[in-house]
Amino acid sequence: MLQTKDVKDYIRTIVDFPHEGILFRDVTTLFADPRGFRMAVDQMLHPYAGQRIDKVVGLEARGFILGGAIAHQLATGFVPIRKKDKLPGTTISQDYTLEYGEAIVEIHDDAIEAGEHVLIVDDLLATGGTAEAGIKLLERLGAEIIGCAFIIDLPDLGGRKLLEGLGMEVHALCDFPGL
Repeated sequence: MLQTKDVKDYIRTIVDFPHEGILFRDVTTLFADPRGFRMAVDQMLHPYAGQRIDKVVGLEARGFILGGAIAHQLATGFVPIRKKDKLPGTTISQDYTLEYGEAIVEIHDDAIEAGEHVLIVDDLLATGGTAEAGIKLLERLGAEIIGCAFIIDLPDLGGRKLLEGLGMEVHALCDFPGL
């Protein structure tokens, strides 16, 4: 009997990375497998089938990989939200707190037109800080955010609750307990 894999089966766990006590959920093994990668992209798109999506917004850095593939499938544009000072041209920025410190993300000030429907994508939802910063940037530009899609949710870190508290629809393909 042929056993089918799900997305979670393609994700490896690295113990004590980047700090002792952390179980790092590594999606590079998922991305490297053509069936696993295709499965992840298709499943991330599924909840939004038939909805208007003008742009896919990817959060740095693995969100770029997913966002590009999803935008291609939807035949729409892709917009990156990047770390500070990585984008040329005029940007707006947002500071935020993440699991291991603080950071700033930016988006081009002309990347989204007011009223455009956008889907935010990234590989992992932990505390929700990066996604929240992205949401704030997109709202400042007048975007209509239709949802936030992730491969992995770490529910013990509270990111889903944070984003849902902001009124966002959150979709994750799998979850892992703990840190």
